[in-house]
Amino acid sequence: MPTEAIISAAREVGDAALGQWRHLRGGGDLDQWSKADQSLVCEVDIETDRRLKAMLGAIDPEAGWLSEETADRSDRLARDRIWCVDPIDGTRDFLRGREGWAVSIALIDRGAPVFGVLYAPARDELWMAQSGRGASRNGAPVQAGDRAILTGARVPAAQLPKVDMDLTMVHQPNSIALRMAMVAADEADLVATLRWGFEWDIAAAALIVHEAGARVTDAFGQHLRFNTPRAQAFGVIASTPGIHGAVVDRLSERARSLAG
Repeated sequence: MPTEAIISAAREVGDAALGQWRHLRGGGDLDQWSKADQSLVCEVDIETDRRLKAMLGAIDPEAGWLSEETADRSDRLARDRIWCVDPIDGTRDFLRGREGWAVSIALIDRGAPVFGVLYAPARDELWMAQSGRGASRNGAPVQAGDRAILTGARVPAAQLPKVDMDLTMVHQPNSIALRMAMVAADEADLVATLRWGFEWDIAAAALIVHEAGARVTDAFGQHLRFNTPRAQAFGVIASTPGIHGAVVDRLSERARSLAG
């Protein structure tokens, strides 16, 4: 697998985006708008997506393509491999001049991520994982923690529901992928969402979490598969292995209600 070429592509587009981010922080302007689901998108998302599609397509021309900023095509379902990409994960932080955004790239093979990269240039972080070979940040191995008690678990969050006030809030980047990576690096114990989410949001981070020794599933505790027809799963739970079952139990009623 040409891992260095994939990393080089992530760095190239990420560094270009960093220049635009600095332009914004200096008082500059970028075209931005809201999509139908009210999520933000800007011209940097679109340009980064365009460049990644060309570069990654040259690395593996046989792989299909699934990205937040490209219209989905059903022909990807017939491919063994696909690129699963979020060109700027955490666009809200990007546009606000905050550091919590990243370029997210995963290579999916027969439904499972086999290589993942998160490049967060504003934080000077390059996260990487390869199936069976562990996970790293800036070349140093990362390992999830060993918390076995849910009470007190560290959660990247701006606020918590009353029912979860026994948890401990820590800094929350806008990027869900970076929040999951915090679990991989033992900077958080738990990340959980209770909504329908797209595969490109979590594919690279899911491999990083898994290779760091943590558990990652959907909100019901079920195995995540990628390159599905809807390209969606209901929620994600990334946690230390010792609390994963307790998290699933705590969230089960809420997950069933919200998933309909």
